[in-house]
Amino acid sequence: MARFYVNNRRDGSRLLSSALVICVAGLIRFDHPIGRSIALIAGLVSLYWWICYRQIQP
Repeated sequence: MARFYVNNRRDGSRLLSSALVICVAGLIRFDHPIGRSIALIAGLVSLYWWICYRQIQP
């Protein structure tokens, strides 16, 4: 099964920043259940991608 991440730092940083932007958009609408769901899911994906990003060799 393929990994849920890329193998280079440039594309990894793009993925991470995109997930963080989606997380912030969900946090802006935190008063709505969908906003909470989006913030939670995007936050967890961001955390996973940050861990993967740190493991990539420069």
